[in-house]
Amino acid sequence: MLKNKKIVIIGGTTGLGLSAAKAFVKNGAKVVVVGRNPESCVAAEIELGENAHAMSGDAANPDTATKAIDLAINDFGGFDGLYHVAGGSGRKYGDGPLHELTLEGWNKTFELNLTSLMLSNQAAIRKFLELGKGGTILNMGSVLGVSPSPKYFSTHAYAATKSAIIGFSKSIAAYYASDNIRINVLAPALVETPMSQRASKDEVIMDFVKTKQPLDGGRNGEASDLDGAAVYFMSDSSKFTTGQALFVDGGWGVSEGQY
Repeated sequence: MLKNKKIVIIGGTTGLGLSAAKAFVKNGAKVVVVGRNPESCVAAEIELGENAHAMSGDAANPDTATKAIDLAINDFGGFDGLYHVAGGSGRKYGDGPLHELTLEGWNKTFELNLTSLMLSNQAAIRKFLELGKGGTILNMGSVLGVSPSPKYFSTHAYAATKSAIIGFSKSIAAYYASDNIRINVLAPALVETPMSQRASKDEVIMDFVKTKQPLDGGRNGEASDLDGAAVYFMSDSSKFTTGQALFVDGGWGVSEGQY
């Protein structure tokens, strides 16, 4: 489905991004993956093989996405799509319930999840316009942006950023549709990744998740659960789809969850 596609994945050396990168390569793409940790970059490049390059960089740095896109063009001969996965919890910086939320927690969470995404999307849009061709952008949201879970997942800055990603993506999707540039959002519920260890290692939270995400026997999500949707949005099969948010959430949004 992705034959001859050249794709940049911001946050592509671990977790959801790395799983997607493997699926993209399997489907015929050449990928550039970006991660903050140099060791993860080396490991990802080895795992992905000759059709991938890894680059170390901070997604919140204005130059990172631009350099990754240039790397794709210089080494693989083109740039067709951006998948922005990078982000994270601001809990350790002070994100939490509003009455406890610190300004540092708010600002850092927005930098991690929204500012970094704006910068990568801006770099991609500018390059698509410069090349005079269409392209596709897929942004990583979260079910928490639209479906709160107050007992175990009460990080209000994080929820704000994930909700904002949907609004931002729809707004730019509308503006650039006439340039044949598509922008969509993939929004998971709880997925087993390095970022989700707090919840994934808590038996009480996992018992709740089994009822909140009841599909497939009731379980935590796996990174590979999102790969099929990601391949679709990065492929020409989605050439008539833009401004959409797809929730791959195991039933979270339609289930009460039992405490």
